[in-house]
Amino acid sequence: MSERIYIINLSRIYWSGRRRRGPRAIRHIREFIKRHTKADYVIIDESINMYIFSYAYDKPPRRVAVRVIPVDPEGKVVKAVLAIPITVTTAETPSKSSEEK
Repeated sequence: MSERIYIINLSRIYWSGRRRRGPRAIRHIREFIKRHTKADYVIIDESINMYIFSYAYDKPPRRVAVRVIPVDPEGKVVKAVLAIPITVTTAETPSKSSEEK
């Protein structure tokens, strides 16, 4: 098995209760990868976990792009990481300097 990228739709997670959505999104990602790669064990990287819970515990993103990397040569153990690295940027507010006054 080679490295693959999947875009996983998480909109179905919103059918469940508000407080269950974050953990259920992680379980859904794990089950999706097991189903599509026929792997026995899926390792979820911390970057996916941080991305899911960065929105809020009860408001996971609607879609997530995941890169699946085989850990062992047989493909029974795979690791899932974010396909698109997310960087947190802060908006800089322009301050008035003494020259503009």
